Amino acid sequence: MTTQSDIFSAREDWAAILSGEALVCGLLSRALYSYPERAWLQSLVDEGVFAESPLGDRQPDVSGGLTLLQTWSQAHRGGLSDEAFDGLCAGYTRLFIGPGKVLAPPWESVYFNEERLTFQEQTLQVRAWYRRFGLEAEKLHNEPDDHIGLELSFLAHLAQLALDALERQDQPAVDELLEAQRRFLSEHLLRWAPAWCDQVAQHARTDFFHGIALLTKGALKELSTILQVESLAESAR
Repeated sequence: MTTQSDIFSAREDWAAILSGEALVCGLLSRALYSYPERAWLQSLVDEGVFAESPLGDRQPDVSGGLTLLQTWSQAHRGGLSDEAFDGLCAGYTRLFIGPGKVLAPPWESVYFNEERLTFQEQTLQVRAWYRRFGLEAEKLHNEPDDHIGLELSFLAHLAQLALDALERQDQPAVDELLEAQRRFLSEHLLRWAPAWCDQVAQHARTDFFHGIALLTKGALKELSTILQVESLAESAR
């Protein structure tokens, strides 16, 4: 028999999970979607953001990513030097923009057509997901909606909506939002993001982007386990 204390405990557990998801996915989204911003990067160091993770702290990839990010943070306790900042900017450009071959294309569509094109079927599907939950890509029609940073931001948005519903004790809304996460992971992020993370880890020349890639992969593994997306837990290994 389920007691009131059991229900309260379940709410507390989900509140912690959803809060952690919103924080981690929001952080990863900004790190991967936005061109490096010196003041923000320095704030990550000054605030000790990478001391621990509120999501997936037992996942090996999360632990490995945090170790690299802690090493990076420790190296810049006294301030991010011009050389270090320029290296991050160059790394971001080399990995995600070009010129020349983009080493880790950050758009989902690229991974599902031989021509490696953007603005394909996956882009439109992701756009429909965003609109269903009141979002629209900032650079609609000028940049693909299926950027890894935007997809992670969408997960953070769903987590925050679910957290709000939990606080209202609106269980049907919570269930709907958790199911939306399961489906979005199944249909989109976990079909391509783990392999993308591996590409970033392979080609990154800084502990920062290598660590962010591992943290992303580990966070997605953790979510696939928590949300009981069994096939995705396999595909994310």
